[in-house]
Amino acid sequence: MLARIRTIQAAKSEEGASAVEYALLVAAIAALIVIVVFAFGGLINNIFKDTCDSIGAKTTSTETC
Repeated sequence: MLARIRTIQAAKSEEGASAVEYALLVAAIAALIVIVVFAFGGLINNIFKDTCDSIGAKTTSTETC
């Protein structure tokens, strides 16, 4: 009986550890996404701006992208 109780408690503690591990994994992925957006955000913005400027130079419209 005591062995069964210990088995149940061990299983419960492993489930808690899994939840913590998943939370850390989600936090790491979120941090990585934020870093990538800040690292490449300016570069991508410049690419779109250059494309918009080149399209605007070739058209007669007064509207901007």
